[in-house]
Amino acid sequence: MSGALACSELWKLYDLGDEPVEAVRGVNLSIKSGEMVAIMGPSGCGKTTLLNILCGIDDPSAGIVTVSGKLLYGISDDERTGLRAKHMGFIFQQFNLLPVLTALENVELPLLVGKVDAAKARIKARKALDSVGLGDRYDHRPAELSGGQQQRVAVARAFVHSPDVILCDEPTGNLDSRTSTEIMDLLMALNRDEGVTLVIVTHDEEIAARCHRILHMSDGMMVTEEG
Repeated sequence: MSGALACSELWKLYDLGDEPVEAVRGVNLSIKSGEMVAIMGPSGCGKTTLLNILCGIDDPSAGIVTVSGKLLYGISDDERTGLRAKHMGFIFQQFNLLPVLTALENVELPLLVGKVDAAKARIKARKALDSVGLGDRYDHRPAELSGGQQQRVAVARAFVHSPDVILCDEPTGNLDSRTSTEIMDLLMALNRDEGVTLVIVTHDEEIAARCHRILHMSDGMMVTEEG
């Protein structure tokens, strides 16, 4: 299988006083296309910082990140935006939906950023919402949806443009156990049926156990691997 996401000698340092804080320390990571990988570790171990760098949100202090074989850093902001829009999807604990937009408009966003024709984007967004069971919620804004429904919108937004990899930061952290299971079922179906690569930062051992591999972080470093 070809590589979907990789990093080499990745470091992130924050200058907070006399000594820099090493949030990520020399991480090497290779995730194959079609894998479903969990990243676990205690609070403050660096896993969210790592995910933000892999997402293209936070620049590394040193090291290389590649997405589908293409460099994510060392390129222009426009090139990075285009790379993320084409190859990557994102799901966050806080949903990160735009409150003034409807569910349908939120799901359309990655397509419009990728310069998909507006009429085609509308059709694709409707199909994506249908597939997560929200065909009757097109015109609802986030405040009119439950937490589980908002996360379903976020899942639809993450895969509507057929990305190679979806990165998830505690995607069920704000949900009850039943809804968490439903969201994980959706993600596993994407992985199984569409071959989407998933990288999931989580504290939940049950969620991690459903992944192909579990990577454990401590003090900014990868320390153990299961699977």
